[in-house]
Amino acid sequence: MNGSDPELTQRLKHASVLIVDDEPGMRNFLVKMLAPHCLVVAEAEDATHAEEQLNRRHFDVMILDNMMPGQRGIDWLAEQRDRGGFTDTIMITAYADLETAIEAMRAGAADFILKPFRSNQLLNAVGRCIQMTQLRRENMLLLRELDGQDLGQQRRELIGSSSAIATTRELLARIRDVTTPVLITGASGTGKEVAARHLHTTSHRAAYPFVPINCSAIPADIMESELFGHIAGAFPGANSAREGLLPSARGGTVFLDDVAGLSPSAQSALMRVLEDGTVRPVGAEREIPLDLRFVLATSHALDREVAEGRFREDMFFRINVIELRMPSLVEREGDVIELAELFLREIAARLGLAPLQIDTTTRAALLRHDWPGNIRELRNFIERSLIFGRFPLETLALPTMAMQHIEPLSQVERREILQALEATGGNRSKAARLLGVSRKTIDRKCSAWGL
Repeated sequence: MNGSDPELTQRLKHASVLIVDDEPGMRNFLVKMLAPHCLVVAEAEDATHAEEQLNRRHFDVMILDNMMPGQRGIDWLAEQRDRGGFTDTIMITAYADLETAIEAMRAGAADFILKPFRSNQLLNAVGRCIQMTQLRRENMLLLRELDGQDLGQQRRELIGSSSAIATTRELLARIRDVTTPVLITGASGTGKEVAARHLHTTSHRAAYPFVPINCSAIPADIMESELFGHIAGAFPGANSAREGLLPSARGGTVFLDDVAGLSPSAQSALMRVLEDGTVRPVGAEREIPLDLRFVLATSHALDREVAEGRFREDMFFRINVIELRMPSLVEREGDVIELAELFLREIAARLGLAPLQIDTTTRAALLRHDWPGNIRELRNFIERSLIFGRFPLETLALPTMAMQHIEPLSQVERREILQALEATGGNRSKAARLLGVSRKTIDRKCSAWGL
């Protein structure tokens, strides 16, 4: 490539290519040409060995010779498409006419090259295949996200300075490159998808897709087709093959939200994917190897779902290896102000509204409110405030009974510390962890109270 096309160099950098040709000299030539530029270059001398390679791993591009002993490459490619093959294929041949080229395209070839060819000609063809596949996937995924949710809420990093969110960031940093499934729990609106996106963008998978899937939003009867894809003719209306959401995220991260909403059949199918690392498109004969990280989320208590027979026990144990609990907004100390100021800037800019300033009274009301709807409730409150040009603090007022029974702060502090000590059998270190303070703080207070 003579280093003249940095975009092509970048596209080939992570590519995996399979060469299928019965001539050892041609295979050797192609390997030497591609190996310096591609991540993986494998070779097969015939269709049988090619199938073995395809069953072991996914390849971005297959370079297939048409004239091979026993069976033409075109005929074998057509069979692979019928069985569920989704690898983009470049057909090469020394004998070709227009009819053969058309036949190759109908069989599923993405490109057709006539021998002899120059190195740059083939490298550019491989680059085009990879680029077109990436564009198809990116367009499909973008359309899904545009159709399903507000892009303004798709944050890629956790915001906040509280100790609770700092602890969450630390755990995400520790597990960012593991392949083990991650289960994110927490109440609705606590930012489980944001945590999943944060995990993805800080990992070595950041250059690959992040695919969010709301399990409860996909009808049970099409769940497997959506997740795994299907071949042409797999069911009425399936006029062409379609790549599923899981294969489209290849190399990246799949975020399964509301995993408790999966139907029993979908749980069973997903369990096989988690165990084997492969998917089988609906109607296909071949398993497709995947390289994915699974992040799952739920606001339900899955152990209770298991006990009541709504969630598979083996599935629960498989995904509950690494659990990350997202703290509620009330646990995040002053983060409510930081988030409110961020939402004020973002929503005002998006809606073209005049910004509002958070004064002392508003700040106190925001900090005092329990935010049962968590971050989602705060964001909606800020948007409503901007639309009406004022903060409706009356909606955040404390109940009358609460106002009548306000205790001195020192009394509340003493009561909570003593309760924590009682609950931990007097273990001051454990009590400090429960209360989110240092051991020194507990020791100092106990000394002051003569304990």
